[in-house]
Amino acid sequence: MPTQRPILVPAPRSVEWGVGQVLLPDRLTLVLKANQQELLPAAERFQRFMLERLGLALSITASDVGVGDHILIDTNAPRALHAEGYELLVGHGRIRIDAATPRGAAMGLATLKQLLASTGRRVPECQIKDWPDFTRRGVMLDISRGKVPTMASLFRFVDLLADLKINEFQLYIEHTFAYRNHKEVWQHYSPMTGEQILQLDRYCRERFIDLVPNQNSFGHMKEWLVHPRYHHLAETMDGWTGWGVHFAGPFSLCPTDPKVVPFLAELYDELLPHFTSPFFNVGCDETLDVGQGRSAAAVEEQGEHQVYVDFLQKIHRLVKQRGRTMMFWGDIIIKAPEYIERLPKDLIALEWGYEADHPFDQHCRHYSQAGLDFYVCPGTSTWNSIFGRTDNALANLRTAAEAGRKHGAKGYLNTIWGDRGHQDYEPASYLPVAYGAAVCWAVDENQELDVRPFLNRYIFQDRAEKIGGLLYDLGNVYQFTGKVPENGSLLVYLLHLAFDRPQLVEGVGHEDLDRTLAILKDLGRRIDELDLAGEDGLLVLRELRNGLRMLLHACELGKLRIDEAAGEPL
Repeated sequence: MPTQRPILVPAPRSVEWGVGQVLLPDRLTLVLKANQQELLPAAERFQRFMLERLGLALSITASDVGVGDHILIDTNAPRALHAEGYELLVGHGRIRIDAATPRGAAMGLATLKQLLASTGRRVPECQIKDWPDFTRRGVMLDISRGKVPTMASLFRFVDLLADLKINEFQLYIEHTFAYRNHKEVWQHYSPMTGEQILQLDRYCRERFIDLVPNQNSFGHMKEWLVHPRYHHLAETMDGWTGWGVHFAGPFSLCPTDPKVVPFLAELYDELLPHFTSPFFNVGCDETLDVGQGRSAAAVEEQGEHQVYVDFLQKIHRLVKQRGRTMMFWGDIIIKAPEYIERLPKDLIALEWGYEADHPFDQHCRHYSQAGLDFYVCPGTSTWNSIFGRTDNALANLRTAAEAGRKHGAKGYLNTIWGDRGHQDYEPASYLPVAYGAAVCWAVDENQELDVRPFLNRYIFQDRAEKIGGLLYDLGNVYQFTGKVPENGSLLVYLLHLAFDRPQLVEGVGHEDLDRTLAILKDLGRRIDELDLAGEDGLLVLRELRNGLRMLLHACELGKLRIDEAAGEPL
């Protein structure tokens, strides 16, 4: 057993440690015994890792017998039964990965990279047997409500997902794809172009990740409908009410307007050829304004859920005609679960919920009993928060995995939303992304997994080994503000709405925000203790400090709002 426990995320199902070590030489050979071309990109990534992190030169070759190798990969191993399962053996002077498929071998290489990052060239003898609980393990990134990442950022993030054994990636799009005939919708943003999607699709495929197209197709269409050219497609232009708040302007497409389906068909015909995935997420969530405008008569006559299902079936026909399997968010249909059985059986419902107590178990049971494929879709809890809501996120991610496995979910999709401008920085998402990847790989083995050391050593290469704990604690500041709202931190709501919604500070006192200020200042001092050797280490430090300043400012805004509400001069 090694003196320092190697950090493996996800934790494998079975690890048996030996008593000896394998010392890797300065120059190694990696032998691919089968499926060389398909596995070559993963092998080349491993080659770069060995040179950059360990300073070891690795050559890659192919052989049917594997004579003279130091690392052997066999993708035709009969005892590896699961398509993504693998067996990693370290002993007798060499390392061997057995798998039934190139995909499984890539999962083994991901584990080996993490093992070597912890142990260096003295690798402890071990036998690891591993396979996933969920067939589809995904992450979705919102690129429509704020930042659109650069290609370099996307490539780096995809590499992290591959290291975490994620095999599905989605970019949530409302208006940030550069449709040729709809320039007015995206011209003031930074849209993804068709060429960029093609490049990203190839990059994902080389890492055994399925890049799934995602275009909202019903609600959340405001950025289209505010333009005069699209007014006629809107449910209403006169405002609508939802979540107890009245909103100005449009939101959803009108489900009863016959011109909407040809409009969507045009979008799909341009978007979908850029993706090789057989799946397509059409969104259709939070259509709360339906029935408040042009579809009011149909809703009155048929009921809102029947109108919703009828429109969903029209979209399904479009998707099926284009050879894809349709995914859709399940928040509307689950409110009337008796309607689930009226849906086509080749749909995939995406059951989402982002609080620790979301009823995944109850909702998953409805989909399972109706015979409809479904995903569980928790979230990182990083939106509306700057640094996340750590305890909420971990509980949400864990309960989703438990319920999904219990009821036979087809997949697990961890979501990173961008509400109110995606002001959280990317490093804030790494902790919940890593934990979510762990629990959807093997629920039982990873429920209590502490991913903070993984952030320290593997992602940020923090020689002080403190950034994981710092991010964990920054993500729990939301609990000290005197009020814990859903779907975000009070501090971010104060940043955006401090003088618009006085109810935000009801029950919150100066002492609550002064306590929060003291905690934040203490956490700020801990930033100075970090020693980041990883890529973009200086940028990460700048992001941490700026995020901290935003939260300090929110506390001061809250104190001003409390004084204003009490009638005291500002």
